[in-house]
Amino acid sequence: MVPQEAGLFILINKIMYGKKTNTYKSPDISKLKEVIIDYRTKIYIAPDADIEEAKTRYKYRNTTRRIK
Repeated sequence: MVPQEAGLFILINKIMYGKKTNTYKSPDISKLKEVIIDYRTKIYIAPDADIEEAKTRYKYRNTTRRIK
């Protein structure tokens, strides 16, 4: 039990829990295949994926994004 003269800060500090940090795992780029779209754009795909399909999907996704 917290004493009455302790104040609100100590009471809140006892109730609150620590925040969990988010961890994100990045893929290993050395295991992926690099595809050059234009002189300033590169994408990375799975080693067994089709290069031409990846290019068309990337271009289609960006053109539809610009229209909206």
